[in-house]
Amino acid sequence: MAGSEIHDDVLAYKVLFESHYPRLCDFAMRFVNDPDTAEDIVQDVFVAYLERRSMVSGRPESIKSFLYNSVKNACLNAIRDSKVAGKYEANHGLPSIEEKHALNMMVHSEVIGEIHQALSRLPDGCSMVIRLGFFEGLNNPQIAQKLRISVNTVKSQKQRALSLLRDHLSPQALVLLLPLLFF
Repeated sequence: MAGSEIHDDVLAYKVLFESHYPRLCDFAMRFVNDPDTAEDIVQDVFVAYLERRSMVSGRPESIKSFLYNSVKNACLNAIRDSKVAGKYEANHGLPSIEEKHALNMMVHSEVIGEIHQALSRLPDGCSMVIRLGFFEGLNNPQIAQKLRISVNTVKSQKQRALSLLRDHLSPQALVLLLPLLFF
């Protein structure tokens, strides 16, 4: 393989990783409820993808399907292998993750990923206010205190962010953010 082809492969992998990593971590967290375990699982899945990418169609939908299914299976294996799950299994059986529930978790993760991408395009002040409110659950006075700005500045940053996000988000993602903007 020529040097430029290797560089192109590395760049394509980096773009794939950066666009899917937050979504897949969110997806994994819904299964394992532990951020470190979720990140480990997603990183292992990306390594597995690199090792098996010749067996996966190059279509974006096929790659995404491979990644999500691999994360789901790795999470279920992690649950099965954990001592807590072993005790739970002895008493109650393994949790059943229905396909519909897994699909809902996947859609949620995709929307969260879309929000992360859109926030990266916002001015720093707007992005930080939305991140603190949406992802950390802070209210306007708490955000103002943390950023050392006025509550009115927080409110105006939220309004500005909403107007900018309208152009970058799907209706589903925008609906998730709306309650945050009215606290």
